[in-house]
Amino acid sequence: MIGREQHIAPARLSCEANLCQWWRKERWGEVVHCSGDCCPLHIMSLYRNTIWFLNGIQQYTRKGYVAASKSFEAKDLEVSVVGRSFMITGANSGIGKATSMAIAKKGGTVHMVCRNKDRAEVAKSEIVSESGNAEVYIHVVDMSQTHKVWEFAEAFKKEYPSLNVLINNAGCMMSKRELNAEGLEMNFATNTMGVYILTQTLIPLLQKSRDPRVITVSSGGMLVQKLQVDDLQSEKGRFDGVMVYAQNKRQQVVLTEHWAKTNPVIHFSVMHPGWVDTPAVSTAMPQFHHMMGDRLRSVDQGADTVVWLALSRAAARKRSGQFFQDRKPVATHLTLAWTHSSPEETRSFLTQLETLARAAQSRRDVDLKGREDASTPQFV
Repeated sequence: MIGREQHIAPARLSCEANLCQWWRKERWGEVVHCSGDCCPLHIMSLYRNTIWFLNGIQQYTRKGYVAASKSFEAKDLEVSVVGRSFMITGANSGIGKATSMAIAKKGGTVHMVCRNKDRAEVAKSEIVSESGNAEVYIHVVDMSQTHKVWEFAEAFKKEYPSLNVLINNAGCMMSKRELNAEGLEMNFATNTMGVYILTQTLIPLLQKSRDPRVITVSSGGMLVQKLQVDDLQSEKGRFDGVMVYAQNKRQQVVLTEHWAKTNPVIHFSVMHPGWVDTPAVSTAMPQFHHMMGDRLRSVDQGADTVVWLALSRAAARKRSGQFFQDRKPVATHLTLAWTHSSPEETRSFLTQLETLARAAQSRRDVDLKGREDASTPQFV
């Protein structure tokens, strides 16, 4: 059933069998020989990861996109969005840049939220030149610094009268546990807290705008993770950046479902772009990038569903709060994977985020009171 469990047909692998063997060794080689109380948990993790990877080889690759695209309706994207405004985080490279380009070509006003001003300027120049659309703006924000995200969002609400679509695309995958200036684990700060604070703060502006939408770029990797509410900062056990990233992506799905229930005026969606050949993947997962090679999707293929969710009328007719892959709602749990969370766990997660967000707001207020020359968001 959509949104509940994903039933996986047995994969038929030939030359790709070595990929599965590599994946199992890469992710779980160190626990295959475990014994005692740890075994049930590790066996379940191995089950989730194996089923997910087999499914991914069939669906998440370039071949999977080509197969899925045969059912796409070309007319869905035959639209003009002149007069509508779009905010895309992580917009200067990869999926974010491809999304910004596609929206600019359709006439939309594009707000690029980027960490590096120089790289953003280069990307903006390319987008304006190729699209012929000068309504492209840069906002320099580090999404891992939560009080800066809050500061930016508050300033944006004062500067601009409307925002039609927010696309939460920026993300990171740190292989080692590192903390930001606020003491938050970097992956969690960027992938979860940054998304939470930006979205929560902009909801009032979105609600005032016509046909408002929020799209969050998640990952199919979240299917291997159950929401863990007792260790948001990844302080317990061995740190595994890939699994922390997957946990953050599960958190994004839970947030999207929550927002859809509490904000019916806005259409919320979360999506999996597939396995995409981006600079981030090549840097964070070099072995995976090398092994997959040309099986990886192009950035345009990875951005396709983001663009469809942001622009098409067909997407707006779908039920809010769903998880999408190749323009279709898909399940948020693998069969028998024990990844469902209880209402109590969800409430605990949301309460912790709210507490951390209030701390970020307090930090911002202290900074502004303590420094007359306190930095403000840069609008370019």
